[in-house]
Amino acid sequence: MPKHLWLLIIGMIINVTGSSFLWPLNTVYIHDHLGKSLTLAGLVLMGNAGAGVIGNLIGGALFDRVGGYRSILIGIAITFGSSIGLIFFHSFYPYMIFLITLGFGGGMVFPSMYAYAGTVWKEGGRKAYNAIYVAQNVGVAVGAAAGGLLASLSFQWIFIGNAIMYVAFFLLAFFGYRSLAHRSVEPVIKNVLDDRFVIKSRTRFRALIWLCAAYFICWLAYVQWQSTIASYTQDIGISLSHYSLLWTVNGAIIVLGQPLLAFIVKNWLRVTKTQIIVGISIFMISFLVASQANIFMGLMTAMIILTIGEMLVWPAVPTIAGDLAPKGREGFYQGVVNSTATGGRMFGPIVGGLIVDFNGIQSMFYVVFFLLIVSLIITFIYDRKIVPEASSQVA
Repeated sequence: MPKHLWLLIIGMIINVTGSSFLWPLNTVYIHDHLGKSLTLAGLVLMGNAGAGVIGNLIGGALFDRVGGYRSILIGIAITFGSSIGLIFFHSFYPYMIFLITLGFGGGMVFPSMYAYAGTVWKEGGRKAYNAIYVAQNVGVAVGAAAGGLLASLSFQWIFIGNAIMYVAFFLLAFFGYRSLAHRSVEPVIKNVLDDRFVIKSRTRFRALIWLCAAYFICWLAYVQWQSTIASYTQDIGISLSHYSLLWTVNGAIIVLGQPLLAFIVKNWLRVTKTQIIVGISIFMISFLVASQANIFMGLMTAMIILTIGEMLVWPAVPTIAGDLAPKGREGFYQGVVNSTATGGRMFGPIVGGLIVDFNGIQSMFYVVFFLLIVSLIITFIYDRKIVPEASSQVA
């Protein structure tokens, strides 16, 4: 991998480590420490993710217009300011406000990181996006484990650790990403009379939207592990440190399992679309197992299965988005993908919270399973108007 990609990988690890101190425990903090309902906790997380959707779209557009360097620095500055606010003000209403601004700033960073990865190592294809994805999960593993330990002492230490990591990320980006600025994608240049280009672009964008619809549902399901299932673990007597261990194992499998995953993808799942289809099917199995689990090891088994599906789906969608994007629109397309994921994180907690509050945890599992079937159908048909080589890439 080129050295510029390593800079992005290190930055992503630092960024996600900081955010992972906080996000797995948001629902627990709001529900158990601030005494609010799961539905209200879901609304707060919905606001955080909604701000992230806007941040993703703005960050992606800024990448295409002014370059990723400025977009990333602006996003980090906002997240750092919000994290400082959480250190001093974290009763319910200040917590809600700073969590929302934290989502906006964080959302601005991710599209530029993925778009940069695709431009600094174009020949890497899926491997470039997968490297950033793996870096995210190194941060998740380290941050979730550290966050659980810090939470056992005091939530105040989580807020402090969060701010320290954003300072480190800002310094790395300020001094290290300046060399990436000249690599920003040039604006797209086309003849407005070239109808073939217009039709091709519109068809590709429609395919992206359909793919993102399936991606949205997957995230809607996945985020239950951070919201309703997180609270459910407390109801059945699983400690915060054990719950955080689930995410540590999740990140460890993603990192350590890469050689095996590369072998499987190379030999049996060479088409990116197939990776998504298999991954969604594995998600469904995971939720079936989780619905029957009432002890820690049952949930750990479900998490391991979920992780396998995640390793197939999450890097594949940005890869296809990169293939579909016209030149000069890479940032925007990655912004759409990242805002879709953030949208799933936005609606997931409130949808799951409402279902659990009124009908119980088992109803949530049934609804999620049905939605994943819908996602699977959409994935089968999203590219029906796109030539195979435009929508599928050999890994």
